[in-house]
Amino acid sequence: MPTITLPGPHRSLERYTTRLPEPFPPARPPFSRVAYASAHVVADPLADADPWTRSAIDWDATLDYRHHLWSLGLGVAEAMDAAQRGSGLDWPASIELIRRSVAAAPPGALIVCGAGTDHLPPNATIQQVIGAYEAQCESVEKVGGRIVLMPSRALAAVARSPDDYRWVYGKILTQLRHPVILHWLGELFDPALAGYWGHAALDAATATVLDIVGAHAAKVDGVLLGLLDAPLEIALRRHMPRGVRLYSGDELQFPELIAGDDEGYSHALLGLFDPIAPAAASALAHLQRGDLEAYHATLQPAVKLARHLFRAPIPLYRTGVVFMAYLNGHQSHFAMVGGLQSARSVVHLAELFRLADGAGLLRDPDDACARMARVLAVFGVT
Repeated sequence: MPTITLPGPHRSLERYTTRLPEPFPPARPPFSRVAYASAHVVADPLADADPWTRSAIDWDATLDYRHHLWSLGLGVAEAMDAAQRGSGLDWPASIELIRRSVAAAPPGALIVCGAGTDHLPPNATIQQVIGAYEAQCESVEKVGGRIVLMPSRALAAVARSPDDYRWVYGKILTQLRHPVILHWLGELFDPALAGYWGHAALDAATATVLDIVGAHAAKVDGVLLGLLDAPLEIALRRHMPRGVRLYSGDELQFPELIAGDDEGYSHALLGLFDPIAPAAASALAHLQRGDLEAYHATLQPAVKLARHLFRAPIPLYRTGVVFMAYLNGHQSHFAMVGGLQSARSVVHLAELFRLADGAGLLRDPDDACARMARVLAVFGVT
């Protein structure tokens, strides 16, 4: 097997020998869980655009990756956190991405699309928040997309009580053509969303969410919970109205939450399912057949990878997601919109390489070593 010199702790260097990739069996959906991967975008490194000021996207490579996810039986959650929404991907680029992805989706393929208020200027009023949500939702529905109603930094800044959230969400939900996924994202992922739903206390915030969902259940496909709080997720899903799903956004405890218990289970909408897509699809196939032992055995190595990928500060996980796509040959370069490829250290990337290899997720170790060597050379490691 190929070997490579990798940096480690305390400025050390070591020879590392890769293992054989895991032969993840092909999955045959439909699965017993609805599962979306929040998909990354591929930057265009040759565009004459400064990455801090303008998104330049390689549309062909970006859509090719979505076809890769669909081919495995996973759905695509488009223009959301893993696509660097709000951290390199602005609204004009987001709606173009949504338009292209919806048009490219094969018949029967799952796709949902993020709609929010991220084009608003600072210090927006509640009426402006409503108008921004309306504009983005209308744009997504116009191109045939189903909506994930993303949390609003502007609403978090201007809202003064839970009633403000009830009013804004109620006004938006009543206008939409199809049921949506409501996204509750915690401050670990975005500090600007602290106190969302009008409460710092999670039990009180949960009550507000349940009020909104209960009042508009026909317009809510599900709630996506991204708080990394498994007990809260289990409690919330047990109180969902009949027919309303709970989508896990817990990137660390997802195997147990998706497997569920005697009282129910979570579905999935995860950024982690982008880099571990083959393992995720294979595990879901095991779960469909009722083979819990194989399901957990498939995902357990990916959990170790996830704990490194989502190491604080959590929003920088996107760098690792794109690095994995580069190592596996899904893109020809390690460049990101917003220049975010520089957000993690070379030591962090080297450990990500080891963990991905340990999980059997490097599909061609020879090529992955060559690609890793090119990145290391930039940092003077040869």
